[in-house]
Amino acid sequence: MSDYPPLSFRVPAPEIRPGDTPDFSGVKIPPAGAVRRPPVDTDPEELRDLAFTIIRVMSRDGDAVGEWVCDLDENSLLTGLRHMMRLRAFDARMLMAQRQGKTSFYMQHLGEEAISCAFQTALEPGDMNFPTYRQAGLLIAQDYPMFLMMCQIYSNEKDPNHGRQLPIMYSSKAHGFFSISGNLATQYPQAVGWAMASAISKDTKIAAGWVGDGSTAESDFHAAMVFASTYKAPVVLNIVNNQWAISTFQGIAKGDAGTFAARGHGFGIPALRVDGNDYLAVYAVARWAAERARRNLGPTLIEYVTYRAGGHSTSDDPSAYRPKEEGDAWPLGDPIIRFKNYLIKQGMWSEERHAQTEAEIADEVLSAQKEAEAIGTLSSGNTPSARDMFEDVFEQMPPHLIKQRQEAGY
Repeated sequence: MSDYPPLSFRVPAPEIRPGDTPDFSGVKIPPAGAVRRPPVDTDPEELRDLAFTIIRVMSRDGDAVGEWVCDLDENSLLTGLRHMMRLRAFDARMLMAQRQGKTSFYMQHLGEEAISCAFQTALEPGDMNFPTYRQAGLLIAQDYPMFLMMCQIYSNEKDPNHGRQLPIMYSSKAHGFFSISGNLATQYPQAVGWAMASAISKDTKIAAGWVGDGSTAESDFHAAMVFASTYKAPVVLNIVNNQWAISTFQGIAKGDAGTFAARGHGFGIPALRVDGNDYLAVYAVARWAAERARRNLGPTLIEYVTYRAGGHSTSDDPSAYRPKEEGDAWPLGDPIIRFKNYLIKQGMWSEERHAQTEAEIADEVLSAQKEAEAIGTLSSGNTPSARDMFEDVFEQMPPHLIKQRQEAGY
């Protein structure tokens, strides 16, 4: 007989379920401006505290405070607000289009617009993002044509990917937007490898990798961290912690660990947590991390604390696993409303201008949608040629594919 009880293991469970009262009292939020901004060349050992707090710039009173305040001019600030508004309006139209059967699939960015829109503003032309499916703001912030994004979603004749990708899995080398992979966490080793290649070729371009909180449990995440740490790759590694993976709360990937950012410590990588619904804070932290990479100081891990306000995708029903009121209870608020109120407080904006801009953007999105749908959607119109399946695979097409293409009539 053993002196020990039978072995057991624990399956983490969320503290609240559908029907319960939302409770975010466990999210410790410091006052805006309270977190220090260290020099970019600070030793990682002296940055450990930044993985256990939340960097914030915009106060609840509508001011920008603290050491992380950056010198964005008025035009840049207003442009940033419009980028977020455009992404939200685009989301709303495409979600409706999916419900109407015009495309098979869509994924919203609702509540997370500040992260990708502000991060892109901190990059330079030629830098490369390795995004997931919830960073379309990286394209929107570069004024990538919404018409082309819609054509990709509809998989019509003008789809830049020629129908060879799932809807919303965009790709644009010219805009530093690597082709999206639905198998998440692949983005991390790809970003680290690209950054190392940039350094080997003596270039000045840096890379950024993106994953969600759930993907930090994948082996690719940890493999990339080893390479980034060992070779001091010029890369920014981003974790978007929106509290939920697909139907699974963040505790499944994190367990009892304090934060996702703290995972950088085991690899000797500087790690920060930032308010993902604070446009100014995201921009400031992104610029800080990008400067570290450009100065050959190595990688930085950033955790963005935010909330996925919508479903994981159009195939998901979040009411099955979380309270319907949870999004309204999220203590860091709505990124667009917060930024709008900040700009109004600074005298740069007004409720009237906001309403007018919303209407203008709605017209802009609708116009792009009509143009794209005139070409075709999932259910009607012109689709890419089947010939395209043979293209872009080999630099020189091998004989057996030439034969297959001819047999197919192309």
